[in-house]
Amino acid sequence: MTKPTDGRLVWNHSTHIPGLIPILERLCQQDGISTVTPAVIGRVKGHAPKMQLRVSVPIRGGYKVIARQGKTVQEVFVLTTLPQEQLEYAIAIAMKIA
Repeated sequence: MTKPTDGRLVWNHSTHIPGLIPILERLCQQDGISTVTPAVIGRVKGHAPKMQLRVSVPIRGGYKVIARQGKTVQEVFVLTTLPQEQLEYAIAIAMKIA
């Protein structure tokens, strides 16, 4: 049996939330994740003291995930075959190892 290939982390932006990339790299290594693309970064009023990743809405072929830390928010697009619950579990695992 062949080992499933690791997912791909797309580097299309120069700026990311500090600490987000290592979490996304670990997420890419999990089965069922094909591509992870960090996208728009912005500022919000609320304050999230520690890194949070929340599955937001389904997109074609995966989900949009919202990453928050401090007053910064960043969209992350995850292309995956996993259902939402399994993706949330995979994100939890990727964040725990941090």
